[in-house]
Amino acid sequence: MSETPEVRPPVVTPARVIIALCLVAPFVAMLWVGSYAKADPAFIGIPFFYWYQMLWVLISTALTVTAYQLWQRDQRGRASRKGGETK
Repeated sequence: MSETPEVRPPVVTPARVIIALCLVAPFVAMLWVGSYAKADPAFIGIPFFYWYQMLWVLISTALTVTAYQLWQRDQRGRASRKGGETK
């Protein structure tokens, strides 16, 4: 018979929690419309409603890059721990 790979439940680590927060934060910020549905304060003549959303484009980019880098580090760590195990 063929050997089936051992299936392990997902592990919740602090890095994975931070990754989840980085990816969820932009959604929460944009779905909470009441927090930015106003015209003031204006920035260089642009109403708050618009510049707040455009600022979140930049913030979301930074958070996504951070989440990706944390994920890559987590995967490398898992691979090194897996390779270090002896059977």
